[in-house]
Amino acid sequence: MAAADIGIIVSLCKRRGFIFPASEIYGGLGSTWDYGPLGVELKNNVKRAWWKAVVYDRDDIEGMDGAILMNRLVWKYSGHEATFSDPLVDCRECKGRFRADKTYELDCPRYKRKVAACSANLTEPRAFNLMFKTQVGPVEEDAALAYLRPETAQSMFVNFKNIVDSRWRKIPFGIAQIGKAFRNEIVPGNFTFRTREFEQMEIEFFCKPGTDADWHAHWIAERHNWYLRYGIRAENLRRYVQRPDELAHYARACTDLQYRFFPEREDEEKQWDELEGIANRTDYDLSVHSKGKHDKWHVHNEHSTQSLVYRDPVTNEKFIPYVIEPSAGADRATLAFLMDAYSEKPGPDGEPRVVLKLHPALAPIKVAVLPLARNKSELVEKAKAIKADLQRYGIRAVYDDTAAIGKLYARQDEIGTPFCVTVDYDTLGIGKPKDGVQEENAPASPAGLLDTVTVRDRDTWEQVRVPIAGLRDFLADRLGTV
Repeated sequence: MAAADIGIIVSLCKRRGFIFPASEIYGGLGSTWDYGPLGVELKNNVKRAWWKAVVYDRDDIEGMDGAILMNRLVWKYSGHEATFSDPLVDCRECKGRFRADKTYELDCPRYKRKVAACSANLTEPRAFNLMFKTQVGPVEEDAALAYLRPETAQSMFVNFKNIVDSRWRKIPFGIAQIGKAFRNEIVPGNFTFRTREFEQMEIEFFCKPGTDADWHAHWIAERHNWYLRYGIRAENLRRYVQRPDELAHYARACTDLQYRFFPEREDEEKQWDELEGIANRTDYDLSVHSKGKHDKWHVHNEHSTQSLVYRDPVTNEKFIPYVIEPSAGADRATLAFLMDAYSEKPGPDGEPRVVLKLHPALAPIKVAVLPLARNKSELVEKAKAIKADLQRYGIRAVYDDTAAIGKLYARQDEIGTPFCVTVDYDTLGIGKPKDGVQEENAPASPAGLLDTVTVRDRDTWEQVRVPIAGLRDFLADRLGTV
């Protein structure tokens, strides 16, 4: 089953408070987005699930949080100042600017044709550096030039020795980081798929040369299975092994995990694009940041104060570790989970109803607690008490009484809430009132329903009665943990 197309997801996100265009009341700013109340919860849950999988559930990964602004020399020796660029062309006719390697994919803004059809009017390609420049301090001068980091990786490389020394780490081990990165993309677009400000989830895993191929295979499998575990369907996720001519100059191998982001495209091959890359970066990164001369990479680092050569504490062997880098985007991952969770099924009235089948660990809200009638104070008080108890137990719950029960169920289905808990008259043991009025001698609820609630499953719409005393355990067993 193909995922929903991005246009449907954009509409859902705006309507239900997942993602809004940034600065919208002033006309927005191209390809910038704000995560709303539900979007920030979903994205945080994606990041939390990633962090748990790669840091908490393993014994060989340390976490860190590096600065966005770094010494300019970091970007000089990493190669970003000289080579982190895309080929740019201008069209003399429509005045548009485009990536030279994407002209067969991009539409001309003036004519109904691809940019490549304007080849006679395109300038020669020139390099366009993707790093955002800024100034550090009050004086604008060359010495004050800095960049907003285009990736989180470099802070992990330059902190390699700090973490080895402070955490008594031995090779193999890794460093994980989640953080903002910035790239001045020539052609951003497709909602949150490609933006100029984004959030990365990256691992730099350091290993001994000669073991790198095995570790690369290990991380490809680990990362592939993580997406499947949290709900991505196998038919919408594939591995793409980069050809030698596609690899970065320092990489020995790279496998992309690709997701079917564009199911609406007729050419199936064009439906896929990168979700995460897992690269074998060899010893390039620690070499270029290590003081001294490194003939292999034609680098002489005169500014670094540290040697990043690793000495094995058992064998005394010295070497520069190889790096395996699983690099994912939190925004792309969030988009993929949204697309894959989207489904529709006929409602009681026969009309299609949206059901967002998010994994419980990722769902922004785990449980909605609903009183059957908001004008019955006993129902309201009981529902609010249950919601508060679930929150104390660590289950993200909300209370809602702003519509009839059927409409409330539909709302929660559309935002991916796994369970709805309904507090009704049977919960109070007084039976349903006739015509909205509780009669003085009305029959009590059937035996056994006092202090029970109805729990409704989002995916099946099945309902069961559960004692309030056992509700927390009932939900916790089904929700699991992130």
